[in-house]
Amino acid sequence: MPALQDIGDDLGNRDHNANQLVIIMLFLGLGLGQLIYGPLSDSYGRKRPIYVGLGIFSIGCLLSVLSWDFQSMLLGRFLQGLGAAGPRIVTVALIRDQHEGRAMARIMSVIMAVFIIVPAIAPALGQSILLVAHWRAIFLSFLGLAIISGLWFAIRQRETLAADDRIPFSGARILSGLKDCLSHRIALGYILTAGFIFSAFVAYLSTAQQIFQKQYELEELFPIYFAVLALAIGTGSLINARLVMHFGMRSLSWRALIVMTGLSFLFSAYALLTGGTPPLLLYMGFFMLIFVCLGLLFGNFNALAMEPLGHIAGLASAVIGSLTTLMSLVLGGLVGQAYNGTVIPLVVSFAVMGCAAIGAMIWAERGRPRS
Repeated sequence: MPALQDIGDDLGNRDHNANQLVIIMLFLGLGLGQLIYGPLSDSYGRKRPIYVGLGIFSIGCLLSVLSWDFQSMLLGRFLQGLGAAGPRIVTVALIRDQHEGRAMARIMSVIMAVFIIVPAIAPALGQSILLVAHWRAIFLSFLGLAIISGLWFAIRQRETLAADDRIPFSGARILSGLKDCLSHRIALGYILTAGFIFSAFVAYLSTAQQIFQKQYELEELFPIYFAVLALAIGTGSLINARLVMHFGMRSLSWRALIVMTGLSFLFSAYALLTGGTPPLLLYMGFFMLIFVCLGLLFGNFNALAMEPLGHIAGLASAVIGSLTTLMSLVLGGLVGQAYNGTVIPLVVSFAVMGCAAIGAMIWAERGRPRS
């Protein structure tokens, strides 16, 4: 993120909003790749598809290091997303092999906290690399991390899908699993709910560098502010891990969603009154509260969507991950491209997506059998 402007300038791109594509293309590869890796993991075990994904990710990193124009950079980023889809989606199925319901939600919340804490420090690491090396060195660091994590995974993680439980790979099965997910009201409802919420988050990721570095003129301080907000999501995930076994996924998610949406409407009105650039302290305070809510939501919505689909865990994990990612790519990307030098499009998107998520959650729960 700190290098987006440098990347665009060096590779001949002069449209600052177009630099967001360096982020968006990663999500495009991530969304498309998940549909393949999930079924592969049901057919060949959980570990081998992860190795394939890490290999494709590494090729994408090398292409980004050697990129000669903006288009080759975007191709490298797409391959990174396509490769990262393997570890991203198969690890969820790996967890579902061993846990379900509230226990799965608790584990996913802990994992989400780690998943957020690491990116919280990532921009600071990127900024540090920029102080001593060219931006291409950032992609070399990605390659090194892929190698290290792949070796660690190979040594420490056992295979969780027995050979007798594997299902032959076929395109017909992918279509059948897609049909199962889309025809199950609860699963589809929570896919939509998660997609709306993640759309607003993708919009934030797409515009964070422009808002912090350009609009608020923070420049090298951007990673610190980004980290504070990322840690707020981690805090919400840890809170969820402690409370979900007592209060349940639905109750916690509903309350967090209502709070997030209400705060977003209030701050949208305030942002309009301040001309689209509210004081930085208030902007940070608002998003810290919003991101704590997101921490409560991310793990729960994924577990709720997976709950009725344990019989096709790998494929369901792939469909859910792919649909939510592609949905957020379209909606979040549109919000990002609407950036006009103010925070209004971003803040309003949290209010609008929150309303849409509330509607989808209500629709999903109306399909739940009554005991």
